[in-house]
Amino acid sequence: MATDWLTLQRIARREFDDRVAQISDWHVPTPDTEWDVSDLVWHVVDEQRWIQPLLSGRSLDDAKAALEPIGDDLAADWARFAEQATAAWAMTSPAQEVHLSYGTVPCIEYLKQQVADVAVHTWDLARAIGADENLDGELVDAVLAELEPQRDMLASSGLFADPVPVSDDAPPQDRLLALTGRDPRQAS
Repeated sequence: MATDWLTLQRIARREFDDRVAQISDWHVPTPDTEWDVSDLVWHVVDEQRWIQPLLSGRSLDDAKAALEPIGDDLAADWARFAEQATAAWAMTSPAQEVHLSYGTVPCIEYLKQQVADVAVHTWDLARAIGADENLDGELVDAVLAELEPQRDMLASSGLFADPVPVSDDAPPQDRLLALTGRDPRQAS
């Protein structure tokens, strides 16, 4: 059965929505030692605000010129840009090409990247704020299946910390987090 990435995008969005609604302290540290909660949410908002301009066929420079600014209310900006992104994904053919910083790719590849980014950062946010860290099982399985074959590239990309060793029979969410340099066994 083919993976429905549009449905997974909505699931990932809902998962992040749920955790953003629970933030009471925007300055607690996250599992990414360089970011506090505010930095983490700002990053996810920034990624979401690029989606609509890029999916409309703009080049990177044209998309950058069209970006709406991120304000001081990150929760409101998350809601606004996530809604724009969801609407843009729904209107885009998976085969359409999109211009990204490393080249032009089919939109489905960009969608998979965005779903993975939101999913992993949902766990980061949950861990930081003491919220439920359990992610949707279908979401975890799909993102893990997408990222596992890219293990070497992820490790060398500099985008993630080194993978954390976990057993092959660890739960899928633990394997996904470990693959992206997170240790789900460590308390925050």
